[in-house]
Amino acid sequence: MLLLLALSTLWASGGAPPAPTQPHAIRLEGDLTLGGLFPVHSRGPAGVPCGAVKKEKGIHRLEAMLYALDRVNGDPRVLPNLTLGARILDTCSRDTYALEQALSFVRSLLPPEGEGQCPDGSQPRRPPPERLVGVIGASASSVSIMVANVLRLFAIPQISYASTAPELSDPGRYEFFSRVVPPDSYQAQAMVAVVRALGWSYVSTLASEGNYGESGVEAFVQSSREAGGLCIAQSIKIPREPRPGEFAKVIGRLMETSTARGVVLFANEDDIRRVLEAATLANLSGHFSWVGSDSWGAKMAPVAGLEEVALGAITILPKRASVPGFDEYFTSRSLENNRRNLWFHEFWEEDFNCRLPHGVTHGETPGGPGPAPRKCTGSAGTPVSFNENGDAPGRYDIFQFQGGNGTGAYRAVGQWVQGLHLQAEEMLWGTNSTTPPPSVCSLPCGPGERKKPVKGVPCCWHCELCGGYLYRADILTCLPCPSHLRPTPNRTSCRPTPILRLRWGDPWAAVPLSVATMGLLVTAFILGTFVKHHETPIVKASGRELSYVLLAGIALVYIITFIMVAEPGVGVCALRRLFLGLGMSLTYAALLTKTNRIYRIFEQGKRSVTPPRFISPTSQLVITFSLSGLQLLAAALWLILRPPHALIDYEMGRTPDPEDARGVLRCDMAEGGTLACLAYALLLMLTCTVYAVKARGVPETFNEAKPIGFAMYTTCVVWLAFGPIFFGAAQSAERVHMQTATLTVSMSLSASVPLGLLYAPKVYVILLHPERNQPKRRPDPPP
Repeated sequence: MLLLLALSTLWASGGAPPAPTQPHAIRLEGDLTLGGLFPVHSRGPAGVPCGAVKKEKGIHRLEAMLYALDRVNGDPRVLPNLTLGARILDTCSRDTYALEQALSFVRSLLPPEGEGQCPDGSQPRRPPPERLVGVIGASASSVSIMVANVLRLFAIPQISYASTAPELSDPGRYEFFSRVVPPDSYQAQAMVAVVRALGWSYVSTLASEGNYGESGVEAFVQSSREAGGLCIAQSIKIPREPRPGEFAKVIGRLMETSTARGVVLFANEDDIRRVLEAATLANLSGHFSWVGSDSWGAKMAPVAGLEEVALGAITILPKRASVPGFDEYFTSRSLENNRRNLWFHEFWEEDFNCRLPHGVTHGETPGGPGPAPRKCTGSAGTPVSFNENGDAPGRYDIFQFQGGNGTGAYRAVGQWVQGLHLQAEEMLWGTNSTTPPPSVCSLPCGPGERKKPVKGVPCCWHCELCGGYLYRADILTCLPCPSHLRPTPNRTSCRPTPILRLRWGDPWAAVPLSVATMGLLVTAFILGTFVKHHETPIVKASGRELSYVLLAGIALVYIITFIMVAEPGVGVCALRRLFLGLGMSLTYAALLTKTNRIYRIFEQGKRSVTPPRFISPTSQLVITFSLSGLQLLAAALWLILRPPHALIDYEMGRTPDPEDARGVLRCDMAEGGTLACLAYALLLMLTCTVYAVKARGVPETFNEAKPIGFAMYTTCVVWLAFGPIFFGAAQSAERVHMQTATLTVSMSLSASVPLGLLYAPKVYVILLHPERNQPKRRPDPPP
């Protein structure tokens, strides 16, 4: 309705539509007339419809139509007795201007509003109406859509050579429209395939406002969704009438997502060039990698003088074949033999960088014969076909702009015919690199890192390290390694955790073993000395039986060090349960019995001359073995109820850094079991200390009371220091070895205290002052 209203407004007075600003048209007379619409000129600045001449899109294509007309008219077999004429108009790359031009095609088809009369009163003689049989064009989709809406009202067929907007495939709206190029829906599929083949997952799109650009980007976005794995960083639209600085803003917006280095362009030739100019001014040559649609194709005009910023650009163009003879025809054109092309002089000036004298014009040259019947094969030998929507099949050539040092050329690097065939080895990027630059939202995660997707943007993610004992099970998931495994250094899998064993030569074993060995040697020496001087007064006075028991307990305490260092097994674990607390229990039971005996004798002496009970050697032995027997009985029951075994404790050797983690080979007796074994012995030690405090005031005649007291005080200090060291050991793979060393050294020290305080003075007297180890003589009775 809007088009009809426009027509009625233009022709309301019955006259012709207003003359366009650019009135020139190429007219070739013939029996049948073909219309032609070509963007001979670019869009002009504000207020001026037409700008500079367009060589490739305009003059080249126009001359191709003229050459085709010559071929048809020159072959009597094609249209016998008929000639093809033409009326070719310039659209000036502007939609509204093109519509004004296209209206002239249908003007002669409208009936005149009034017959009118000549001055002599006769009826005017009107020329026969022009037999317009079809229109070739236009180039831009937006122009073709406007023209198609007019031509369909008069059932005039239209065939476009370059319009690719998908909406033109709708036969219900554009039933008289066909095209020899495939629609952008195919082109978009091809461009998506190219982008994915380059390994890009995050690109921006740039479109000229209008049907071609916007529909092309829409088709690209739809195809990318269907293909998957491709996200659009930004979709930027270039206005029809860009303001000054508009293209600098476009480049600025593209840099907001600078990692999206791939930019897909569905833009007209002028906009492409101005985008490249803005990128050059922003000193971004080499940053963006362009993927241009067929409007860029293999044209030199958009990149002339901008070769550096355009290097590496991938462009697409519907497959085409060279028409035999056209190159010779075109190169032979001159100002003298090509007067039928009204705009050829502008092309000549542009191409040869010259200025013709004012007044050189071109006449309208009559042309030859008319339209050819439908053929299955074109003049280039390639098939010509249309589908049910009037579209040509999707067949494209893929080009890359290559070169350097201010020069460049397009090189064919592949094709898309129902699928992409790309010759990656023929492509060049940057300084002769064969690897395309990345165009991703996020860089690939490193080994051991998982992707943490950004909500709403599937191509963007944050990389998160699989920490601790986690490994990357897949690109999105970190899972914990089983307890007996630890992650590999790159955290891509799990590996066995090394087993840590305390060996005889390890530092944690060497010190305790040295102390225990020295203690055993000293104990053996003292025992030998006591045995050798068994009948001497000092040995008798110290309580020989309990002294030997005490030495046996001390020896067991030293021996337990060797059991604790030995590699865990069933036998070793059983011996640890039996003897870990037995030696100390026997030692402190003997000391407690001695201390208690001294205390009871002293207290009893205060009240009566009758000695207390159970102070004989036999009684002392019975008490000692009874007290220590409880320890042995408890250990035996533990062995029966819960048989011992060795295990590999991975939790004990689990450190914050998995690289330091170790599985610890140990007995099934952990810290709690160790304390259980020592608890009774420590209770006897505390009780003995209490009696030592009580017996501190005994007379000097009880010469063992004070040394026992000092021994117990010192032992308490040793065990008070043991606790923080044992339980405060830092979490590490060698924690159990540190605890073993701490325990065994503490036990050896506690055994060495009575050796030094109780036995060393006696051995000193026995060996170095034997005169003091003699029985005292009784004085002779008086005569």
